[in-house]
Amino acid sequence: MTNMVTIVPSRGRPDAAVELATAFAFTKSTCDLIFAVDDDDPLGDQYCRALTVYPRAAVSYLRSRTMVEALNLAAGAAAANVANVVAFMGDDHRPRTDYWDSLYAATIQFGVTDAGRKIRMVYGNDLIQGERIPTQIAMDADVIRALGHMGPKELTHLYLDNYWKDLGGAAGCIRYMPEIVVEHLHPVAGKAAWDEGYARVNANEMYARDANAYHAYVASGKFRSDVDTIRALP
Repeated sequence: MTNMVTIVPSRGRPDAAVELATAFAFTKSTCDLIFAVDDDDPLGDQYCRALTVYPRAAVSYLRSRTMVEALNLAAGAAAANVANVVAFMGDDHRPRTDYWDSLYAATIQFGVTDAGRKIRMVYGNDLIQGERIPTQIAMDADVIRALGHMGPKELTHLYLDNYWKDLGGAAGCIRYMPEIVVEHLHPVAGKAAWDEGYARVNANEMYARDANAYHAYVASGKFRSDVDTIRALP
């Protein structure tokens, strides 16, 4: 049996957490949902409201400095325990396709590429980026255990989706599933307001910082090592 966990790093948006948990329940999801919340979030205690609409939801309070650090802490714990598949969503994603999680998990468990490689990473249509980059993703927990991360610790918030797309493409193990809609309610598409959180993580300085960090990661050889690690998995 495949056990799937979706990690959602979040700060200052308990209302969004409730809306996301409601979308999980509405789409007949059966995977666990974990909100990775900073332990100093002034609104942290309000995230428990999400548990009332989706019984498989939980809140993990973490001493983390960045979104990527929170994701890695929560994903690492999930992969080390019961999860066979670990997914990421932002608190502004909303699954719209019934049984989306079961379809993701089944593809990772049984799917192979045209080249005969095991599929280890999948993503759906977010109605903004589509196939171009995975703003949400699910992956084989073996990938996280082997790499020691879900995203490079050198990143802060951005360029994770670029990393996943490049990594899955180079390792030949990623599949885009356009039939699964996980809508991204991002202000860049006019689907949300530009609050303080969006303004902070989408600032030009943040883009430049994470772009430079990602390019340095690739140039250092660490990206190539990640690809080789995945390709060596049985």
